[in-house]
Amino acid sequence: MNATDDGTVIIQCEQVEKWFGDFQALKGITTSVVEGEVVVIFGPSGSGKSTFIRTINRLEEHDAGRIIVDGVELNDDLRNLERVRSEVGMVFQQFNLFPHLSVLRNVALGPQKVRHMSRPKAEALANELLERVGIPEQADKFPSQLSGGQQQRVAIARALAMRPKIMLFDEPTSALDPEMIKEVLDVMRELAQSGMTMLVITHEMGFAREVADRFLFFDEGEIVEEGTPEHFLPTREKSAPSASSRRSSSERVPGDNPLHTGSDSKSGKSVRHRVRLEALRFARRPSRSPSASRAGGCPRAGVRRRSNFGQIRRT
Repeated sequence: MNATDDGTVIIQCEQVEKWFGDFQALKGITTSVVEGEVVVIFGPSGSGKSTFIRTINRLEEHDAGRIIVDGVELNDDLRNLERVRSEVGMVFQQFNLFPHLSVLRNVALGPQKVRHMSRPKAEALANELLERVGIPEQADKFPSQLSGGQQQRVAIARALAMRPKIMLFDEPTSALDPEMIKEVLDVMRELAQSGMTMLVITHEMGFAREVADRFLFFDEGEIVEEGTPEHFLPTREKSAPSASSRRSSSERVPGDNPLHTGSDSKSGKSVRHRVRLEALRFARRPSRSPSASRAGGCPRAGVRRRSNFGQIRRT
């Protein structure tokens, strides 16, 4: 691992490319993540967000470039793959729980099989993690007996049971009803505050502004802009400082300049990306809540507002 002024680099990606047949999903992705950093990734559907984070634990093999995770380069060496996957937890859009196992066994199985922990110790750890995510009373139930939000919290507990150094979240609230989103976001907030290194794909921008150190905006397989939450979502009034605003000026990441739109080589696309980003800044929507979902997320009926990427709709 390399050390920088901001901390120890735990993920390093250099010119990463990924192809699916004739379609290039990732086009020379270069970025790094320091230990303890929370990075939010967002962008339109099909922009390469999920493909990118799936390459970090090699659920998708990259076709070119280098990916180094916690000092281990991802390549065809299976020993390296096992080392990386043992340190990287992932939570998907769908819960992917074993339906025939209890909640407790779903969480305890990984440490038993991979970490070679005894069953009593693994189940004690599982109980501890279920307490941490707020559902200790559900330990003996089966996944089908839980709500969507509870199942996703079990999935988070299962990932944490491996004691990972890095957590990847691929739109973990996208399959949930609005009433269930908050309980999952609360668990993710606690993880961010505990110092966990996190890469999160989400469109819950209120949550993202609160926890993120840095935003990456993807489009057409490229990182077209990056910066702090304040860069993408400037506030008009005083509010509690976000994670990134507590960083000193010497610790600012590239992209803090509000005029920055990525490298000069990408300037030909800057107008289209700027329109999308301005639409996002205009929306600045908070994390959804039951009341917001009933009102369409707008302060009053009949108001025209922009969706995330510039489409105007009437509510």
